[in-house]
Amino acid sequence: MDRYPDILEDILHFDEDSDDEWDMLLAETKREEESRSKRRNKHRGSVPGHRIIRRGRVEGHERLYHDYFAPNCVYDAFFRRRFRMGRPLFLRIVNGVEQYDPYFVQTTDAIGNLGLSSLQKVTAAFRILIYGTPADSVDEYVRIGESTAIESLRRFMQAVIAVFGDEYLRPPNNNDIARLLAIGEQRGFPGMLGSIDYMHWKWKNCPTAWQGMDTGHCHEPTIILEAVASQDLWIWHAFFGLPGSLNDINVLERSPVFATLTEGRAPPINYKINGHDYTMGYYLADGIYPNWSTFVKTIPCPQGLKRKHYAAAQESIRKDVERAFGVLQARFAIVRGPARFWDEETLAYIMKACIIMHNMIIKDEGATNDNDFDGSGENPIVQVSHVHTPEFVDFIQTHHQIRSNASHSQLQSDLIEHLWQRYGQ
Repeated sequence: MDRYPDILEDILHFDEDSDDEWDMLLAETKREEESRSKRRNKHRGSVPGHRIIRRGRVEGHERLYHDYFAPNCVYDAFFRRRFRMGRPLFLRIVNGVEQYDPYFVQTTDAIGNLGLSSLQKVTAAFRILIYGTPADSVDEYVRIGESTAIESLRRFMQAVIAVFGDEYLRPPNNNDIARLLAIGEQRGFPGMLGSIDYMHWKWKNCPTAWQGMDTGHCHEPTIILEAVASQDLWIWHAFFGLPGSLNDINVLERSPVFATLTEGRAPPINYKINGHDYTMGYYLADGIYPNWSTFVKTIPCPQGLKRKHYAAAQESIRKDVERAFGVLQARFAIVRGPARFWDEETLAYIMKACIIMHNMIIKDEGATNDNDFDGSGENPIVQVSHVHTPEFVDFIQTHHQIRSNASHSQLQSDLIEHLWQRYGQ
């Protein structure tokens, strides 16, 4: 307590030089206060330095509603062209996302102002996915900020995967396999479950430390998607996230495409070709894939009419997966152009959500009317065993059967004869 009288005494005995310093200090303090006052007047809000833009969110919602969702909307004839799907399917997605994540429910702030509606947030996410545009490009029409658009996109993709992923991105069940086998039989390939291939997605903002790992024959960083598609372009299997430096064989060694088969959880498949019985389905693949019993490949330099006919048929039907990639990229331009996000997790969400909505569009347009989406015909649930059982021997045996070169050659020979007897003669 004794130090305070000394301080007061020193202040009362300032000399003239001290008075000049005091005046300079007061002037500097005044200038600093004026500068802070100007900054407060320019940038207002709860976040320091955050600029407030009166976007007119309510007016933006009303314009969006009257343009696309009102009973007599302005662009009724252009809805499918601009949203890549029909209005009922879009509203179903909006309702499902809104019920799953409260973030999409329209709320009011502390002073009663309405926030962004679910239509605005979902439309912003759709515009980014469909047109592949930057996040701030949707601000002019939807009236949503860049950071909010990115947050809406991330939450939208997670909600789509959580709500619709189990139904529209799953392995085929018993009824699906029966339908796929019937289609394969009609097209001259009994036992065919689809075609398999992979595509590269360019990663524009790949971190520098990862660019060597993600750069392959495309000479730029990419991420690989492995997919299995059927004739109706439905994508049954999607394995995404491997670096672009890998080839088809490296991706296949890491892929779970045959996991259910090797674990004994796949539905039984039995068919006969040219007098020989087979118990495993197969995929049509290009020449780089190994000679396994689960792959049917073309003949590089076919000799003779039978082999030429088989090669032409295999190469034609194998294009199903290529067509699926093309339609997926046409519907969602974000997976056709360079990826702008920095983390692989977001890119995986984008790819998976686009594939799910791609399958939803196919179902909605009636290309898969015979598909079983109500859960009937579902594979029985397998109880996980934690004790040692002889099933491991079956696992090894199935693993060797999948990679059997002899079965691959026999299957290819039987298909050559089958196609020639059915179509060639």
